[in-house]
Formats: sequence, C-alpha cells, structure tokens
Amino acid sequence: MDILKEAGKRFEYMTGVRRHLHENPELSGQETNTLEYIRGELMRMGIPYTDVDNGGILGFIEGKQPGKTVLLRADMDALPIAENPQNLAGPKVCVSHVPGVSHACGHDCHTAMLLAEADILNSHREEFFGCVILCFEQGEEGTGNMKYILQYLEETNPTRIDGCYGAHVRWDMDTGTISAEPGPVMAGAYGFEVRVIGVGGHGSRPDLAVSPIGCFHAIYGALESLRMREVSPYAGLSFSIGKLISGNVMNVIPEDLVFAGTIRTFQVEEAGETFIREFKRILECETELYHCRYEIIRLNKPLYEVYNNEDCSRIAKRAVKRCLGEEPLVRAQPWMASESMNMLLKLYPGVLAFVGIRNEKLGSGANHHTPEFDVDERGLISGTAAAAAFAIEFLENREPVRFRRDIISLEDLVNRSI
Repeated sequence: MDILKEAGKRFEYMTGVRRHLHENPELSGQETNTLEYIRGELMRMGIPYTDVDNGGILGFIEGKQPGKTVLLRADMDALPIAENPQNLAGPKVCVSHVPGVSHACGHDCHTAMLLAEADILNSHREEFFGCVILCFEQGEEGTGNMKYILQYLEETNPTRIDGCYGAHVRWDMDTGTISAEPGPVMAGAYGFEVRVIGVGGHGSRPDLAVSPIGCFHAIYGALESLRMREVSPYAGLSFSIGKLISGNVMNVIPEDLVFAGTIRTFQVEEAGETFIREFKRILECETELYHCRYEIIRLNKPLYEVYNNEDCSRIAKRAVKRCLGEEPLVRAQPWMASESMNMLLKLYPGVLAFVGIRNEKLGSGANHHTPEFDVDERGLISGTAAAAAFAIEFLENREPVRFRRDIISLEDLVNRSI
C-alpha cells in the first residue's frame, strides 16, 4: 500500500470534513452534531463503533487475522473564541458560523485526519494483522471527559491495547513536516484559583481598611521570583495569571480579590510539586504580613506531561521516513501547552506527533487559541499518512516496546485536571 498516495487521494474528503466541522463548531461537552456527523461517516465506511457516554466514539477495524491492537486518537471540540475572518495574510477559506465559538486550536483537522485514516486502513484491512481502534474524544478542552474513554477501555472493552498514537497540528511548523520526538513533548499543568480576603473601606482612609489588592501585589511578586529561587532552569516551568477580579468602584477598597491561573512544567512530580509547595507557603506568609486571609478555591491534582515512549517514537519516525521520506521529519521544540493525550500515554506506550500547518503565503501561522489561527490544509495529507503509517508499522513491529505503567490507579489518573 502506498500510504502517501492513499492520503493524497482523500485530500478533498479531508478538506470537506474539516470545513464542515470548522463552520459548525461545538464547545466541549456539547458536540452533539459533531458526534452524529462522525457516526454517519463511520457507518458509510462500514466501520462498527460504540458510543461512550460523555466520552466520545470508538470505532473498530479488524485486520485479516488477530494480532496486536493500536489506538488512533483525535479530539473534536471547539473554543469560546470569536473567530477573525482574516488570518495573517488575508481572508480565510472558511470561518465559523457560530458567533463566539471557533475551532481555534485545530481539532477540526484532527477529526478530519482520523476519519481519512479510518477510510485508508479500513479499505486495506486485508493487508494487516491486528486491530485498529479509532478514538474520537469529546471535551478535550478542560472538561476531563477523557476519563470516560479510559474507564471504558480499561473496564469494558475486552481488547488489550498495545500502543496508541495521536496528532496535534502546530502553528510553528511548516506544512508537510512531522515531529515525533521521544520524552516530554507537552507540559503537565496545575490550575489554581485563590481568594484573598481583607477588609473593605473608603478610598480616602486606606489605613482603616485592609486591601487585598496590596496583598495580591506582594503574592504575585513573590511568585514571579519563585521560579528563579526554587526551580531548576533545566526543568522548564511557566506560571501565569489569567483571571483577576476585585472591586467595582474606584474610590472603594474592596473586601476581597480572586485570582486564577496555571502552572505548566515538563516535570510535574519534581519542579511542579516544588512550585506548589512554595506557592502555599507564600500565600500563608504574605497574607499574614498584610493582615489578610486566603481561601484556595481550586487546586486540583495536576495533569501529567505528555510523554512519548522512546520505542514508539522510533517506530513513528521509521514510519514517516518510509512513507514521506527523510526531509519532512523535524525536531520540534517541546510545547508548554497541555493535552489530555497525557492520560492515554500513562496507560499505553505511544506517541503524540506534531503536524505542521504553517504557510506564510496562505496566512497560517497564528498561535493556537487566537482569533487569527488558521491552517494550511495541505498539511492534513502528511498528518494522515504519518498516522496510518504508524498504525501499520506498529502492528508489524516485532521488536519489544519497553513500557512501565507508573500510575497509582485509574481513579487517580482520571481525577487529574486543570
């Protein structure tokens, strides 16, 4: 099978799927029409599937004879971001028809590629041994719905999964390139929300009030310097505040202040735990110094970093070289964003590959989660070919894949979120 040729033959199909989903985006947990669309495509291809309540859809392609099982995964949800009809160079080829909602992260591309991969592998199922599971994940953007998929795979599905593969388009990689490096490729993350409580008062007599704003200023300054004081520069850790709410009248000192943000790192259990421990100490010390109190509204167990298995990375690179050649294979920088694929990779050996979709002439190259985000759809050909090639390469691989589960329990894994 010439996988690249097969992917190219489905380019028109992929762009049709991607544009349909892009024009009709649905937020996390609300993907009713998207799910129905996927079901229709799987039925048209003759691929059996099962619905996982609140988790998504699993499709099943059986090869010529029993063998190993590999899972291919894509997400499908959009974001509450109003889309700019212009990209970095001009008008986009398609825009969202839903006000305030858009596919500003590329999940429409992921679903389009997985459906094309399904069509390729199903059409050639007599040419390989084993099983391919197609995982269409609901609610990737912060809802934690992956837990329902994991519970089904671990507790209900009778098929043991030997490996897995996911892909994410990248704004900073040129169209046609693929990266499948080993080790941590996306960050783990903590999400936090804290209330600082003081004493309100009139702006003319701040000495009679206790300002939570002044206290937060000290907390923020201490947190900004914390990375330099306590975290190794080799660890890779970022900290940001994305929400800050306090007061509504210019001459009144507010009673409280709420701030929220994220901490992201490639070493959750080392650098992340150090940062959180010192974060709590700063809250304790600074609120006492400023005569305030604090309340941690939210601080969940963190998402793990996305860690690519070394042997699966080698298989993925070999697959890319065989179907695309040496040149498209690049070494992308690890990405500080987070991804629910981390949970699959804690349970099964696998890879999250990056697919390039940047094209300056077409105007694609704006960062993810921005109104100008856009893709060069030609990148979907390489992404589809790489994934289908990995599936075949993995199923045919006879070398051992070294992997050790190091999670405490499935419950612990699924309860992690930001």
